[in-house]
Amino acid sequence: MTSLITLLTPAQFAALSTTAIQNLTVTDIQAIDAAQAADMTSTEVGALNGTQIAAISTTDIAALTATALDSLSTSQIVSLTAAQLSVLTASQVAGLAATQIAALTATQVKGLTTTEIGELNTTQAGALTATQLGALSTTQLGGLSTTEIGNLTTTQLGGLTATDVGALSAGQLTALSVTQIGSLTTTQIKGLTATEIGEITTTQIPGLTTTQLAALTVTQVGGFNSTQVGAMTSTQIDALV
Repeated sequence: MTSLITLLTPAQFAALSTTAIQNLTVTDIQAIDAAQAADMTSTEVGALNGTQIAAISTTDIAALTATALDSLSTSQIVSLTAAQLSVLTASQVAGLAATQIAALTATQVKGLTTTEIGELNTTQAGALTATQLGALSTTQLGGLSTTEIGNLTTTQLGGLTATDVGALSAGQLTALSVTQIGSLTTTQIKGLTATEIGEITTTQIPGLTTTQLAALTVTQVGGFNSTQVGAMTSTQIDALV
């Protein structure tokens, strides 16, 4: 049976009451076209339940205004699928509140594209939890700017795996503060390649703990250059030998 929704103009659809929106079936939701979705108000989107939200096509999700998408509560936004999140436009991503970002599950953040990750502002990136960061692929992590990496808390950094740390770009690695460098666990520090070791700045060197240095492999130690070693304390050097 064809849904009556297909017969409504965008204006008529936008005029539906909250009650009418809440009564839409999954079939009705799937019958919504992009033009109708683009005219949905914040009130209408805010009235949708989880099942309805998950039934919205990716085409319609991308058609929603940033304002309408921003109206989703944290309990609603967890109903978006990874596929739906992967088609968000730049304006939609920019419109997401920090609370909405923080509410996303690990499965959902895996749906974000590298481009979308790169569109996050510092406030949004700062809302990512350690669990979310740990769920991101190394490619996705590459989308974070050096400023965003440098602003991550030590708790957030704790969510990165050794592989994640090893995949940080030279710019991202050197953006870490002394405190951030010192917060890396021995497991994480072992993820650094010899090349990355050689990229650590003399400003960051004081942040390396003796425990971290003692955990480095011979190959990693070989990545240090004379300038870096010259910036080390005798205690740090002792930990290397």
